[in-house]
Amino acid sequence: AGSECKVVGDIPFLVAHLRDDHKVDMHEGFTFNHRYVKSNPLEVENATWMLTVFNCFGKYFCLHFEAFQLGKAPVYIAFLRFMGEDNEAKYFKYSLEVGGHGRKLTWQGVPRSIRDSHRKVRESHDGLIIQRNMALFFSG
Repeated sequence: AGSECKVVGDIPFLVAHLRDDHKVDMHEGFTFNHRYVKSNPLEVENATWMLTVFNCFGKYFCLHFEAFQLGKAPVYIAFLRFMGEDNEAKYFKYSLEVGGHGRKLTWQGVPRSIRDSHRKVRESHDGLIIQRNMALFFSG
């Protein structure tokens, strides 16, 4: 999962494609703790994005994590997309948290549909965005 994938199909086909062809991490349930670590956290320019798929309440969701430049500032963004249509996505809500050292940032939102590209979601800033220096503070 390093660039836009052009594969189309129904949700079971897409889930199998992500699992088998892209080796995406798959999780069951509605909670997930993950620590994203780069070998050199000061090099955000060359970071790619990471995708995790959740089976939750019988529906599938994609958690995206990406490093990118917002203007001249290196930032990280995390957001959720629903594997289905936009009119169904609006019935769900999600919460993302990042924290450490007794501090916590929380983002709450409605997932976007996978019909919206991850680039479109990122460029609309519809997710938890954290500056690199704050991420380094949280990471220790």
